[in-house]
Amino acid sequence: MAEFIIESLAADQIRAVYPLVREAFPPLDLASWLRFARQLTGPRRKGQSGIMAARREARVFPCGLFCYRVEDDLELGKVLVADHFVAVDLLDPAGVLVALVEELDSLARHLGCRAVRSLVHDGKADVADGFHAAGHRREGASLLLKKLRQPATSLGAGAESRRGPRVPSAAIA
Repeated sequence: MAEFIIESLAADQIRAVYPLVREAFPPLDLASWLRFARQLTGPRRKGQSGIMAARREARVFPCGLFCYRVEDDLELGKVLVADHFVAVDLLDPAGVLVALVEELDSLARHLGCRAVRSLVHDGKADVADGFHAAGHRREGASLLLKKLRQPATSLGAGAESRRGPRVPSAAIA
């Protein structure tokens, strides 16, 4: 496997990795990427969020990246949350992913985190398999409502059907 260098993406490199990000998220426009990435890499968030990029030793341009942030978890304390993984390499895309996953442990220790939570979007099984091989295990379920419903304007007849089904409190964990 070729050697990879994993480093924090500087704010002035955000625009340069846009083609790489588009490989994983084709509908993403440049303005949305810049806005998202600047929030992660801004000086006020230093040490709490960022973007890590992977490149081959002999190359300048990154071939993989992930976004991260540090969150406080009620049970675990500080947790490194990583998502939006991109690994694009003609020779060894799995090797890029392995290098990125290995960086997660090091970054979490550096930031004083007690755990790593990796989010794999859109059911990408091959990516999830790479995390599983590195010791990551399924933790609960993450659910997303992509389009929010309009809030009920009155609590009159039929309001419950507009809000959706009532979930018994015993079913909430």
